[in-house]
Amino acid sequence: MKKVDLYTDGACSGNPGVGGWGAILIYNGHEKEISGYNKDTTNNRMELFAVIQGLKQLNQPCEVTVYSDSAYVCNAFLENWITDWQANNWRTKTKDKVKNDDLWKALLMQMEGHKVSYVKVKGHADNAYNNRCDKLATGEISKHNKPKETDKPSG
Repeated sequence: MKKVDLYTDGACSGNPGVGGWGAILIYNGHEKEISGYNKDTTNNRMELFAVIQGLKQLNQPCEVTVYSDSAYVCNAFLENWITDWQANNWRTKTKDKVKNDDLWKALLMQMEGHKVSYVKVKGHADNAYNNRCDKLATGEISKHNKPKETDKPSG
């Protein structure tokens, strides 16, 4: 089984607001960067979406280590929240509906067939790949937040 490192990050300008995500896949010394945006989203949704999109790039079963600065994403697996949510019909311990359950379900589907583990990294620190993912995500926001020629006042 091939071993792949997947670094991910999500960002949002306003929460909710314009969001971006970035991911870097590393296999056998080769790197692939992907990114995208959503015009109306939240930071947590972009964090999840980055992992989903990264896993979508895999065309065969792999052993994947996901590196994320999102406690929301990592702790769902490291603290077994996801197992509890599924057992409680996508409800939290307080019986509230799990937020973003559509993306959690999509993530679980993308994980099928792979052996996936999660590593929480410190955000905006000394992890070069996490910093690159942040630049990909915020770059998408900047690219889509630029005023268009038609938005400029005439004068």
